Amino acid sequence: MHVVATAGHVDHGKSTLVRALTGMEPDRWAEERRRGLTIDLGFAWTTLPTTGAVSFVDVPGHQRFIANMLAGLGPAAVVLFVVAADEGWSAQSAEHLAAIDALNIRHGLLAVTRSDLADPQPALADAGARLAATGLGAVRSVAVSGATGRGVDELRAALDDVLADLPAPRTDGRIRLWVDRSFSVRGAGTVVTGTLGAGRVTTGDTLTVAGRRVQVRGIQSNGDALPAVDAPARVALNLRNVEHEAITRGDALLTPDAWHTTDTVDVRLRVAEEVPAECMLHIGTAAVPVHVRPLGDTIARLRLTRRLALEPGDRGVLRDPGRQAVAAGIEVLDVQAPVLRRRGAAAARAAELQAGVPDVYAHVARRGAVTRAHLARLGVPTNGADGDADVDPRLRVVGDLLVADDAWQRWTTTLHETVTHWAARDPLQPWPTPAAARDAAGIPHHAALLAALVDAAGLSAADGRLTVAGAAAPDLPAGVHDVTQRLASTPFDAPTGDDLARLRLGRRELAAAAKTGTVLVLPGDIVLLPDAPRQAANRLAALPQPFTASAARQALGSTRRVVLPLLEHLDRLGVTERVDATTRRVRSGDP
Repeated sequence: MHVVATAGHVDHGKSTLVRALTGMEPDRWAEERRRGLTIDLGFAWTTLPTTGAVSFVDVPGHQRFIANMLAGLGPAAVVLFVVAADEGWSAQSAEHLAAIDALNIRHGLLAVTRSDLADPQPALADAGARLAATGLGAVRSVAVSGATGRGVDELRAALDDVLADLPAPRTDGRIRLWVDRSFSVRGAGTVVTGTLGAGRVTTGDTLTVAGRRVQVRGIQSNGDALPAVDAPARVALNLRNVEHEAITRGDALLTPDAWHTTDTVDVRLRVAEEVPAECMLHIGTAAVPVHVRPLGDTIARLRLTRRLALEPGDRGVLRDPGRQAVAAGIEVLDVQAPVLRRRGAAAARAAELQAGVPDVYAHVARRGAVTRAHLARLGVPTNGADGDADVDPRLRVVGDLLVADDAWQRWTTTLHETVTHWAARDPLQPWPTPAAARDAAGIPHHAALLAALVDAAGLSAADGRLTVAGAAAPDLPAGVHDVTQRLASTPFDAPTGDDLARLRLGRRELAAAAKTGTVLVLPGDIVLLPDAPRQAANRLAALPQPFTASAARQALGSTRRVVLPLLEHLDRLGVTERVDATTRRVRSGDP
């Protein structure tokens, strides 16, 4: 199937021509038929001999309904431009052509209508020249009369030829269906319609719209119920799990978790007029107020008043609401634009974007590292996503991450320096935790990246700390040596609190000594040598079993202050176990 949008001045016969081509009435509203004036989008379809099914989106020509026109034109790839032979080129002809040029629509044909009322040649020559000066280039042109049928068959053949030359659409990958209508059907529920420009929709698919997940209950295209439909196509989707009032024109049905919605985009301007700071952006079927910040002559940053699912290469129209005219066309270059803080950052950004849509290396280099899944959500092809051999040689692959080589080198060096110099910052805790080292080195939070950088930096991870391979144990306060000498001769004569204070050993100092395995610190700041549990177990095993705390105190030659925490420690190690409230016994002779 193909989708064609009409364009042209009000009352130049667009709807009459669609009616003649399809045999269907495109005007949906009674008021439109009563007034003979298209107000909103109309839809009809037919079948052509070569290219098969074709749907028409008939747009209004009146200036007051220009937003509706742009909603119909935005998702289309082909335009049928209509000019009346008896009136010639008119005001909305010019505005519609400006919108077509702004959207960079490259395929179309010219129909000069009402050729039974006036010589069509002047209009054919004038309009053909105007269209040729835009991105449409030289197009096929046909003189027709909707009233008499003259030229309609020739127009059908010309349209068939134009559609046959279109590039093949993408029918895989993520879905974005811009909604142009949402309504309720009795017995079916919510139905939305739109132009499917790429991908494939299947009954049962889960999509997101308006911030919620919905399920495709049924599909119709050109009046036929289908199990699935490939782009390009006009489709009507019957949705579960959403009320039709929750969806409006300009919303988009999306593949879940596959799109980055944004309110800040960097764009290239195709300037038609002076671009004011406040404009209306028409893109897809959406119309969103935006603030325009020029970055360079043809590069600008747009701040949207609501988030949209956009991707690089999207085309849109900036319309000046004050002058009621197209101000510029836009091409989306980056949907996750960087913050511009430094003086000269805007000009540097404009220079960067002059080359066009940033490639995968530009995106990764800006961030240092980024997952391929996130790049896919941004609409950035990663080339070697499934075959790492094709990845840019300036990038490294770490799991699902792409890492810029200069960032890798910087982070490796910084991580090694951070760990090496940590002792100078905190001599009592000379080795940082991986998280502390990562944050100090400015490395993104990604476990696989940190593990790879630890290896590359020649570091070791043990006991929840990063160390320099082969590094000597840290120097401990002199008071720790005094304590260990005392315990060497009297292993259960733990220093008192006053003793520790005199030796300037607080909890941080004791924790540092314990971390190195120099001492064992029990609750209550009871400091012993690391082999004290083994020595205690040997002495307690020689007692008659079970034994009391008092018997243990005598066997160890210590005090209740030391013995009670030590016995509880032996219980936790499984060396001793309680028999009753006052006695224990040894389960094993060695802790």
